[in-house]
Amino acid sequence: MAQGPWFYCLKHRTVEDRDGCAERHRLGPYDTREEAEHALQSVAERNEQLDAEDRRWREGD
Repeated sequence: MAQGPWFYCLKHRTVEDRDGCAERHRLGPYDTREEAEHALQSVAERNEQLDAEDRRWREGD
């Protein structure tokens, strides 16, 4: 069975090990397969946080 690190492939929408697709198609590395499975959710949450920080910065709060 493959060991990590794990990556989420944007091209195939699957979790892959280090021997998967080219780097330009993947997110990661992640320590566990489960973390890689939730990569898109993690990215969305991180983007929301960064957008909120940007809004606070622009508004001077």
